[in-house]
Amino acid sequence: METRCGWAGPEQIYIDYHDTEWGVPEYDSRALWEKLILDGFQAGLSWITILKKRDNFRAAFAGLDPNVIAEWGEAEIETLLQNEGIIRHRGKIAATISNAKAWQKIEAAQGFDKFLWDYVGGVPLRTTIADRSAMPTFSPLSTQVSKDLKKAGFKFCGPTIVYAFMEATGLINNHTTDCPRHNVVAAMARSPAV
Repeated sequence: METRCGWAGPEQIYIDYHDTEWGVPEYDSRALWEKLILDGFQAGLSWITILKKRDNFRAAFAGLDPNVIAEWGEAEIETLLQNEGIIRHRGKIAATISNAKAWQKIEAAQGFDKFLWDYVGGVPLRTTIADRSAMPTFSPLSTQVSKDLKKAGFKFCGPTIVYAFMEATGLINNHTTDCPRHNVVAAMARSPAV
């Protein structure tokens, strides 16, 4: 009998996220950046904490538009530190600004989407793990992507954060094989550009 991935629940917001977003291949540069930023804010916390505050983050951070955020400075950091609707961590807020600048450089040079999807040849990696407890929390690939992101100027993007990001954005299809979403998200993958 098919069942959802074990982490999906019991709260409805978590079930909805699993059933509609998690693992769906994301090809939009700005949306990829947003998810990486939110995963960085998650460091040391649970994803559901961020998920419940996601709309607050979008409102506080100008729709999580990196082109706007790249222009911010200390005044915006101080304002955000007073916002109870987000995670008020100075380092993570400041990193969001520097990450926006790093995103702009990669986006101008090759496209942030291409930068990321090139790691998997344009096609999501598909695991065949039936037991979520057997899933790794990082991999050699997430370690390399993390290293390259840091070299490009990103912060709060260690190998574990990057692995969770790659799962969430469909670079890796880590729905368990007994989850009905495993084959559904696999069918959403684009063919690599020729």
